[in-house]
Amino acid sequence: MRGGAGAEEVVGRLCGVQAQVASAAELAVAIRQAEPRTDALRRGLEDRVLVKTWAMRGTLHAVRSSEVASYLSLIASARTWTKPVWQRSFGATPKDVAALVEAVSTILDGAVLTRDELVTALVADGRFSGMEEQLRSGWGALLKPLAWQGALCYGPSQGTKVTFTRPASLLPDWKGLPDPDEAAPTVIASYLGAYGPATPELFDAWLSRNSLRKTVLRAWFADMGDDLTEVRVEGHSAYILSEHADDLAGCAPSTSVRLLGAFDQYVLGPGTKATEMLPAEHRGKVSRAAGWISPVLVDGGRITGVWDLTDDEVVVSLFPGAEKPSGKALESEVEHLARVNGTNDLKVRFA
Repeated sequence: MRGGAGAEEVVGRLCGVQAQVASAAELAVAIRQAEPRTDALRRGLEDRVLVKTWAMRGTLHAVRSSEVASYLSLIASARTWTKPVWQRSFGATPKDVAALVEAVSTILDGAVLTRDELVTALVADGRFSGMEEQLRSGWGALLKPLAWQGALCYGPSQGTKVTFTRPASLLPDWKGLPDPDEAAPTVIASYLGAYGPATPELFDAWLSRNSLRKTVLRAWFADMGDDLTEVRVEGHSAYILSEHADDLAGCAPSTSVRLLGAFDQYVLGPGTKATEMLPAEHRGKVSRAAGWISPVLVDGGRITGVWDLTDDEVVVSLFPGAEKPSGKALESEVEHLARVNGTNDLKVRFA
C-alpha cells in the first residue's frame, strides 16, 4: 500500500537505500510513494535528513541521518580491515588505517573536499604516498573503513564531482558512534521490522557480508529477549518482532503486483539467496555480473521475472513456468511507473 511518506521516512523504513546508482536510489523511493517525486532523495540529502556514505556490505547507501551512526557502529565492529585477506588485497595494515582515520578527520574538519583534493592532501604526507592509487580508486576500498568509523561521508556534490566531509561537520546532531552493544537492538529491530522473519545469519549477510563474530551476533539477538519471537519458515527457525506477531499471523497472502527498480531493497534486504522470495534456479537472472541487481517483477510477494525500460515500453521477462500477473494489476503498476518517470504513457510487453 503506497502512502504519503517522504524520502526520509521511506529510507528509514527500508534501513537505507543502496545509492551507487543515483537514479536507482531515487526510483526506490519514488516507486513507494503514492505521489512520487523523482528528486525526493536528492532533496533529503540537501536538507541533511539523509546522508550518503559507505555502509552495509561496503556499498554506498543513503541512510537516515538520525540512524546512520548506529548502522556504522555495527559495521565498524566487524573490523574487516584487520583481516589478512583485506590487508593483502588493499595494501594497508590496521596501523595504516588508524593513521588515515586521524589524518582525514583533521583534513576534513569543517571542510568539504573533492576526492582529488582529499587524496592530494593525504599523499603529501609521506606515510600515505604509496597508497595514492588505492585512494584515488572509484571503489573507495581504503576510504570505506574511514566511513564506517565516522571519519568521513559524502558531502554536497560539486557538479559531477563527489565530495567528502565529516559527519560531525555535515550533521547538526552527530554525536559519534554509539557502542555496538547499544546500537544492536535498534538496528536489528529496524531490519526485522522491514525484512523479517530472518535469522541472525541473514541479518549479518545484509549488514557485513557475514563478517561479524558469530558469538557476538547471537548474543545481540539473545539479549533482545521478549522483543523477538521465534517462528518457523518452511521448516527453518527465524525471528520476527514480537509486536508484529499477531498482525503477521492474521495477514492474508499478498496479491499485489510491483515493478521494482535495479538494486531495490526488496531484493537486497533479505538477499538474493532467500529462496522463499527468489527461486534458486532464477537467481542468476537477478544477481548479474559485476554486482548488478536487475529490476524485478514481484507478484504476490515473490519475484517472478525481471524487466527493462526501452523508450516507451516496459519489457517484462517472466521466469520459465511463471504465470502472467493480473492484467489490471500490471497495468496499474505500469501507470505508476510512468508517473515516476514523468512519462504520459508507457506500454508493457512480455519478452
